[in-house]
Amino acid sequence: MAINVTNTSAADPLSRHQILSWVNESLQSNYVKIEELCTGAAYCQFMDMLFPGTLSMKKVKFTSKLEHEYIQNFKLLQAAFTKMQVDQNVEVQKLVKGRYQDNFEFVQWFKKFFDANHDGREYDALSRRDYQELGGSAKKGSARQPAAVAPRPKPIVQNIVRVPPQVRPARSAGTKASPSRTAGGDSLKVQELTQQLEDLKGTVDGLEKERDFYFGKLRDIEVLCQDESESPAIKGILDVLYATEEGFTAPDEGGEIEGVADEQEEY
Repeated sequence: MAINVTNTSAADPLSRHQILSWVNESLQSNYVKIEELCTGAAYCQFMDMLFPGTLSMKKVKFTSKLEHEYIQNFKLLQAAFTKMQVDQNVEVQKLVKGRYQDNFEFVQWFKKFFDANHDGREYDALSRRDYQELGGSAKKGSARQPAAVAPRPKPIVQNIVRVPPQVRPARSAGTKASPSRTAGGDSLKVQELTQQLEDLKGTVDGLEKERDFYFGKLRDIEVLCQDESESPAIKGILDVLYATEEGFTAPDEGGEIEGVADEQEEY
């Protein structure tokens, strides 16, 4: 049975760089962003490291690129949690969306869980996942295994006949370089910018949802306070809700802005 840990904030939480360094060193992976942990593959391998045999490594999709594959990995993780009686709730639908905050909070908890349960045994992460790449720079296929060093052949002494080097014809001034090199670089740049744009869209979506959530809360508070506006405490709350920043001028009740009304009167 596993040792359970609470999900409260740590007194000295690790930064995202420290978290990524721990994951990559432990699993010999190549994660570059917290959001990439949304595949669930890293957590499955951590459970194999902590509690060997709790899940089938052959079922883990280490090179997954689709959301339904992420969900399958998290189902394996949940099954392992149940087997080891881990109390932590896994919010799969949030994690697989790849939002930074959701994944950062979960990996912070998992680091505490790992420290409480790891016994320090050695673990060959690469061989356990059949040398499949894992992380942001992972490509489909298997990771390269260490190549055996071939013995250096002994030099053979022979009569050497020197052949004069061939002279390549000089390129004419009007000849242009092949555009294939620049085209390849432009394609990579476009892919990189497209990925950055997708990340920014995800961040904006998350901020808009958070804004709407807190605006709804404030609106509910306003409605409740208006029913009891005679109370000094409630009046103070309403003053805070209606307070504006310095320099902000609200329009008149008629909706006319000063200056515009004057021009209308001249006509």
